[in-house]
Amino acid sequence: MDAEYVPARPPAALRRYVLRYLGYREHSPVPVRRRQAPAAGVALILGFHPMTLSGPALGPARAAAFAGAMSDTWVLTEFTGPQAGVQVDLTPLGMFMLLGGQVLPTGGVPALDQLSDPVLAALPDRLAAAPGWAERFALVSGVLADRLLDVRARRPAPEVVHAWDRLAATGGRVTVGRLAAETGWSRRHLQARFSAQVGLAPRTAGRVLRFAAASRLVGGGRIPLAEVAVTCGYADQAHLSREFRALAGTTPSSYRVEGEGFPSVQDVTPGPGQDLRA
Repeated sequence: MDAEYVPARPPAALRRYVLRYLGYREHSPVPVRRRQAPAAGVALILGFHPMTLSGPALGPARAAAFAGAMSDTWVLTEFTGPQAGVQVDLTPLGMFMLLGGQVLPTGGVPALDQLSDPVLAALPDRLAAAPGWAERFALVSGVLADRLLDVRARRPAPEVVHAWDRLAATGGRVTVGRLAAETGWSRRHLQARFSAQVGLAPRTAGRVLRFAAASRLVGGGRIPLAEVAVTCGYADQAHLSREFRALAGTTPSSYRVEGEGFPSVQDVTPGPGQDLRA
């Protein structure tokens, strides 16, 4: 397969909610299928060519540009021929702000033209017409800055931000009771507001974040699975394997083999000349 992957950091002002850009160009004469397992971030795919999407939470669909939701299940993507575009990895709170306070259904991946957002719907064509990756990243940064840095932007509640930050910092290993005590909210109120702005309940989001940490180590291919289980707080390797089957639909060993190829948000950092610091 002919392929090019160009990662980049967003400008500093956006990094609170935007994790990474990835420009990609691929061409394969045979079908390429990838498993998109739950991750610590959510993806905005600004693609130029359609691909097929399927999974437990959605029926088969085709789209070139779509937005992902925080999810506790996997999605399969497949394409033949050309693929190109820009992937923007955001935190779920970044996606909440980008969509004007809208939270996508869990596991949902709606096409951009289904979101009633003409600016986002038009962005892939604008990117395709740009002369190079630097110009494409700059165009994406401009659109994101207009949404995320505007003083009128719909922002998540500070208590939800605190709860998300604590879960992210601990790899999901902080209880809902502790989060409620730290925010001053009741457990019920925290769960309702968190779900409404992140897309998953705090406990489920913590489960996904712990899985994301484990999948990063498993995908690296160097650490024994029993050690991954201990490092990420699972009871044992069997517990780790059950979580992989439940959240990714496969075993850790198979996931490690499948993960070779397209870069994930966890395993790519920008190289020289690709840092877009403001």
